[in-house]
Amino acid sequence: METILTNARVVLDDAVVEGTLVVEGGDIRAVDEGRSHLPAAVDCAGAYLAPGLIDLHTDALESHFVPRPKVIWPDARAAALAHDAQMAGSGVTTVYDAICAGGFDQSKADRRALYTVMLDAVDEGTARGMFRVEHRLHLRCELTDPTLEELVAQASGRPSLSLASLMDHTPGARQWRNVEHLKTYLSGIGKTAEEMDRELNERAARGRAAVPGNFARMIQLFAGSGIVLASHDDTTPEHVADAKAAGCTISEFPTTPEAAKAAREAGLATIGGAPNAVRGGSHSGGVSMRALAAQGLIDALASDYVPASLLQAALALTRDPGLTLPAALALVTSRPAALAGLADRGRLAPGLRADLVAFHVIDDTPVVREVFLAGRRIF
Repeated sequence: METILTNARVVLDDAVVEGTLVVEGGDIRAVDEGRSHLPAAVDCAGAYLAPGLIDLHTDALESHFVPRPKVIWPDARAAALAHDAQMAGSGVTTVYDAICAGGFDQSKADRRALYTVMLDAVDEGTARGMFRVEHRLHLRCELTDPTLEELVAQASGRPSLSLASLMDHTPGARQWRNVEHLKTYLSGIGKTAEEMDRELNERAARGRAAVPGNFARMIQLFAGSGIVLASHDDTTPEHVADAKAAGCTISEFPTTPEAAKAAREAGLATIGGAPNAVRGGSHSGGVSMRALAAQGLIDALASDYVPASLLQAALALTRDPGLTLPAALALVTSRPAALAGLADRGRLAPGLRADLVAFHVIDDTPVVREVFLAGRRIF
């Protein structure tokens, strides 16, 4: 079937044009300037028409399985479907669900109990055609966990496993290099000073014991697997050098300008946090993504913990540091597609898959109107 979307502000690689997009058989057949007057044409009422967003890292799935501390939702399918609907409503058409293999935070002990439950829910939703958007797995490999290798083995071989990140949340390292930021976080979830000191000491000892061996084993495990490998929270040029030597192609959420520059020089792509770009800074003391974008040191954005932040972040970057709309939207469409090896989507061009999002902007806030996956309306 043919679908004609007209009277749209079509976001191309380097321009926004008043135009018409034609979809046929799930793919984009044509992109033309001007308005179609065919009776079957769908009037987009001047909405922006962009490629569907591609999110390489979201933790949002877990929040539907554990909507409150110590509350585990009893229906895994329903939790996964609620997450799927949230992604569609945010304009995302391809999502990499980030699931933790291992843990460092005992307040989130449910992660271990839900680990295979969440993996299975993503696989089942995909296999049985329950989802609106396309789901893939992003395995967050917590190097501080002594049982990491056993947990990763439970995910290996799943067809949807496409990306893995190597993360180290040892106190005093990377994201938590400033332990005072970690103390602020722990006090915010109700820890006493005595509990904080005990937990910090335990985490530090566990990290020192587990990280070196786990790092070596993960490198060996993922080598030649075809799974895209990312480092996480790189803070120093040395972290980047280690990631490069390990076979990583992505530096995810660099926390300092020095690490972002080192990644660029080493040929690693950088992924920044979209919530950071929306808020204008990091919640844990890291570098501002707006500052890195101004220097051209960010290659893509991921929603991290707020799915709706992707589109919001792109618009925020058009105001500060003043990126063009095509350049800003590329950070959540064509750039992540390229990093993940998805050559069939992420741009509006004939022959590519018709993953689309139509949205208006009201007082700087994006309002998603319609979303299409392979030409089929899903929102």
